[in-house]
Amino acid sequence: MTRSCRITPEASQDIEAIADYLATHSSLTRAEDFLSGIDAALQRIAQFPEIGRKRDELYPGLRSVPYKQYLIFYRLLNDAIEIFRVVSGYQDLPALFEEDPE
Repeated sequence: MTRSCRITPEASQDIEAIADYLATHSSLTRAEDFLSGIDAALQRIAQFPEIGRKRDELYPGLRSVPYKQYLIFYRLLNDAIEIFRVVSGYQDLPALFEEDPE
């Protein structure tokens, strides 16, 4: 069963900021490729929700899937998948989740 993905406002801002950065500092094509790749990754997560690595050390019930140099953080809900954040894998991850993401 494929679940639907709900993207939090923070994750939406993350995706938009990355795409804007790529469009400005690289090319529009690279930004569009990033967006297509993220969409494909979210579809894969929706189809195989337990594919991600458990990240309970960051937040209970959290999982992550890599996409290029980024990490997609999400958690499984009863009827959906909630996409928390999409960030660089080089970021200070514990600091990112110090505050409650809900």
